[in-house]
Amino acid sequence: MIRRAAALLLAVAPAALIAAPRTSIPLDRNWQLRLAPGEGEAARAHPKAAKWLPASVPGAVQTDLVAQKLTPDPYVGLNEATIQWVGRSDWDYRGRIDATPQLLAREHIDLVFDGLDTYAEVKVNGQTILSADNAHRRWRVDVKTLLKPGVNEITIHFQSPLKALQPKVLALANPLPGEYDSVFGDEPEARQTSPYIRKPKYHYGWDWGPRILAIGPNGPIHIDAWDAARIESLRVVQEAVTKAEARIAANVELIAGRDGRAQVEVEVKGPDGRTISSMRDVTLTAGVNQIAVPVTLSDPQLWYPAGYGAQPLYNVTTKVRFEGEEADTAARSTGLRTVELVREADAKGRGFQLRINGLPIFMKGANIIPFDMFPTRVKPETMAGLLSDARDANMNMVRIWGGGYYLPDSFYDAADRLGLMVWQDFMFGGAVTPYDREFRENVRIEAEEQVDRVQAHPSIVLWSGNNEVLSGWESWSDRIAYKKKVGADEQEKIGVGLAILFNQVLRDAAERRDPDVPYWPGSPSSNYEGKPDQDADGDRHYWDVWGGKKPVSAYLESCPRFMSEYGLQGMPVMPTIDAFAAPKDRSITSPVMRAHQKFLKGEGQERLLLYIEQRYRTPRDFADFVYLSQAMQADGIALGALHHRACRPETTGSLFWQLNDVWPGASWSSIDYYGRWKALHYAARRFFAPVAISAGRRENGATEISLISDKAAPVAAHWRIRLIDVDGKDSIVKEGDATLAPLSATKIGDLTDDSLFGSADKARTFAVAELLVDGRLASRALVSALPEKAMPLPDPGFAASWTTAPDGKPQLTVKASRLARGLWIGFGRVDASASDNYVDLLPGESVTVSISSNDSLAKLKAALELRHLGAGQ
Repeated sequence: MIRRAAALLLAVAPAALIAAPRTSIPLDRNWQLRLAPGEGEAARAHPKAAKWLPASVPGAVQTDLVAQKLTPDPYVGLNEATIQWVGRSDWDYRGRIDATPQLLAREHIDLVFDGLDTYAEVKVNGQTILSADNAHRRWRVDVKTLLKPGVNEITIHFQSPLKALQPKVLALANPLPGEYDSVFGDEPEARQTSPYIRKPKYHYGWDWGPRILAIGPNGPIHIDAWDAARIESLRVVQEAVTKAEARIAANVELIAGRDGRAQVEVEVKGPDGRTISSMRDVTLTAGVNQIAVPVTLSDPQLWYPAGYGAQPLYNVTTKVRFEGEEADTAARSTGLRTVELVREADAKGRGFQLRINGLPIFMKGANIIPFDMFPTRVKPETMAGLLSDARDANMNMVRIWGGGYYLPDSFYDAADRLGLMVWQDFMFGGAVTPYDREFRENVRIEAEEQVDRVQAHPSIVLWSGNNEVLSGWESWSDRIAYKKKVGADEQEKIGVGLAILFNQVLRDAAERRDPDVPYWPGSPSSNYEGKPDQDADGDRHYWDVWGGKKPVSAYLESCPRFMSEYGLQGMPVMPTIDAFAAPKDRSITSPVMRAHQKFLKGEGQERLLLYIEQRYRTPRDFADFVYLSQAMQADGIALGALHHRACRPETTGSLFWQLNDVWPGASWSSIDYYGRWKALHYAARRFFAPVAISAGRRENGATEISLISDKAAPVAAHWRIRLIDVDGKDSIVKEGDATLAPLSATKIGDLTDDSLFGSADKARTFAVAELLVDGRLASRALVSALPEKAMPLPDPGFAASWTTAPDGKPQLTVKASRLARGLWIGFGRVDASASDNYVDLLPGESVTVSISSNDSLAKLKAALELRHLGAGQ
């Protein structure tokens, strides 16, 4: 910012005689929007929207219209359909720049847009300065010559992406394959505009979210006023990092307005408060200048993922002086660590092992989709809260899925603090991409800007080119049919275009601008060394379960190198359902419930029932359906995740689909749109625990028992396998002591049903595999020879008692006199959550949890519901 003294000097001194620091002036007030003139049909239907209305910047037309009650909330009921007209229409924004004499005295006055979604024509005082066509880019224009003293008008004309692209797409004989066809009739089937636009692809609808073509300024707008030089980007490159020494470089891209001498100073402040500085004197030429300033740090504090050490952070500040005067300053937060992707060949294929600071870490976590259909209304604390929930469930990695948008710096700041590693996709969601040079150049600029912006964050440990673009082109049935239809020449052009984009353009952007982090051309991929999406090579997206209707036991059929996607759906909890569905809509297949179930255009409700009834009872009512869907989801993903961990070292990661929701509805998430945990997230805290026991029973009746440790040091443990009937009679089948090797999985047995259950009544008996550390239960897995629906489990005989926790929260203890499978502590439509949930209680066991709620204890007591998987429910 301009210092007070410098501001006074600027008012009286010519700019050529003195340079002032770069000043950023936010333009976030006094904006208005309206339907663009010429939108006659929309204006007749929505006349108030044709007049100038208050607008939020950054923001979206849709959110402003909802806030002003000009269109209903699309997240409620069937309102998704009622908002479609907004994305089909053109819109105008207008704002102002107040040009003071001090501002006009600057040598350069840049108007900067950190995001425009998507086709936007910008004018200043009636003069066109910019035609934007990429929602993932920053746009900068020098407007000094266009400004006049006083008020200057900015106008932004946003063209509907459908209007912009449909004439082109409809004229094509064979449009490129896209993602999901519209259910609203605004695009013909298989003639999607989404492949041709650099816009968040999920806006066109996905199998977990609505179709809402957000339109508007999706990033801040500001003025950058500067004189001799400004910093375009600051990258922190870790050239060599050991426990003894870290050699880093601050790579500064400087834009100079004129030739001259400059001084670039880099200051690195460590987590202990110590500061080290380095300086370079350079000669700048007008235009772009690349400057590297090396810094050596002795005895560095290394950044480690959650569970493996601390997360110390360093602040890197760069100051530029031009001809002795301060010109600009930029700062980054970073952490010091090494990242390697080890691809060792073996008899089966090639491995996929990420090493952080030399440690081969098993990646445990989930995929992150966009947090909202309208990113500008997502608060930093919301993202940080979800990441904290992920860490609290013993996750150490999240994957940022490629069909959304590049997340803000605050997201990566939180990941850095929490020790959560980030697998970062570039924003390609699945559509086949155009192969023209103009498209690739647009993407190149986008990618370099985004890498430059976030590469200093230690949490980012992998750049990935796309989501399912390469594997889809290789093997999806519609792509295979398309390739046959267009012929060999066009097929080759598209295939070569994909290879150039993902194996050259994006690889170059990542490897050249963030060289200490590996690049992976897509997910799933084999790095162009074989077919993508194979168990033996690279990462895997496994959807035979759920998508292909296979039973969850199919997760046990193979050991993939790295499972980056697999999932089962579950309904959200009742308070979340209440937010979008009226009482009359609370049935499994009501129109509203189908509208909030995007898998197969609402038929996912039947798929949920299919998986519920494979193992559990037929739901008695809607509330039971909600509970059973969550039980099925939690048990199924637990089976898969523990199997992946037991496959170590052949398997090195397990990321389930998905952590969060974009809106309230049925989905694969473990945490719903409002941040409420499903049964899956509670289960994840157990199946991702640092030490665990895995007991996976296959369809052939064989149960594999494995001991798992993510600890970096040996762990002394005791394991046992007991038979317990529903009334509490138990006997030891096998037990033993074990020293769990660091970072390992050890198989201790492969037991048949006969050796495990013997002559016990399989309808009343569970095998209980337990792992104890220091005499305390660390992990437990229950195995049954029959599905729960074939086991008439009696009423557990719950007894509930209430006390007050030390923090003042209500505390609930639930005791079971008989075996309780899948205890869910719920409160119906009262909004309350338990500190632990979805637990198995053996006969005589109890669980004590604290309850978080804004409601009174009396109301909580009255609303308490204890659900379980037994027949006595």
